[in-house]
Amino acid sequence: MHEKRNIQIIEWEDLDKRKFYSFGVFMTMSIRATVYPATLIRTLLQVQRGTSLYTGTFDAFFKILRAEGVRGLYRGFMVNTLTLISGQAYITTYELVRKYVSQYSDDNTFKSLVAGGSASLVAQSITVPIDVVSQQLMMQGQGEHLTRFRLNADSKNSKQMFGQTRTIMSQIFAADGFRGFYRGYVASLLTYIPNSAVWWPFYHFYAEQLSKLAPSDCPHLILQAMAGPLAAATASTVTNPMDVVRARVQVEGRSSVIETFNQLIKEEGCWGLTKGLSARIISSTPTAIVMVVGYETLKKMSLRPELVDSRHW
Repeated sequence: MHEKRNIQIIEWEDLDKRKFYSFGVFMTMSIRATVYPATLIRTLLQVQRGTSLYTGTFDAFFKILRAEGVRGLYRGFMVNTLTLISGQAYITTYELVRKYVSQYSDDNTFKSLVAGGSASLVAQSITVPIDVVSQQLMMQGQGEHLTRFRLNADSKNSKQMFGQTRTIMSQIFAADGFRGFYRGYVASLLTYIPNSAVWWPFYHFYAEQLSKLAPSDCPHLILQAMAGPLAAATASTVTNPMDVVRARVQVEGRSSVIETFNQLIKEEGCWGLTKGLSARIISSTPTAIVMVVGYETLKKMSLRPELVDSRHW
């Protein structure tokens, strides 16, 4: 017996896959370009010791803008666009696992939790090497003293799109070998699998609760756009401590998650576990709105033609 819901969920079998993937690439790229500056600032705040460089999110934003201009807010963005691959892998895994789990359970919370966690596992296996390089590029400029790898003068002045990326990759490989590109992999899994597993159930939960409070003629997309940020804030708060540890492991070249966690507590106390949380919520709010509106619109646009008239939005 399927659970009765006010807001219908479009499942994998309802989609025209060709439309879904064509529109999906554009949607993912737009979202990443929108929120990248906040992601960069979050990384810098998490890695710095105390408030040695920036006192907060807005202080970091204006200092980078004054020192390096808009370009400084997009340092490492080009290599980060390769995460488009992991984005498509995430979406596909999420939908396929939901479909598989539905054979054994009709509980939407359970399906969302298992599918979200599984999708994150697959995506992080692709994303971590890209993140490692991207984060090292983020740290150049005002934060370069916080990282082991630095660009030389020729690389800094390079006009080639991937000149700086090639330099950083060479330094990582020379220092740590292939394993260096997967530094922080365990920490990433411990951060993003719970984050994804928490986000999806809370997203559907908040959307359904809002639908019970809203007028019956309120468009579902508005309710979903409100539910996304609420779910993102919930998931970010729950998983932020591990995200701080992940950032330090990857940027500082540490090998032990537990050792990094203990040192963080020793140096900065429990307050250190909240570092970058405001930047994370600030970045996750527009991300969630854009992602939810984009993703739900994408699914509606990708509905199989024979189903279009049978759905109420």
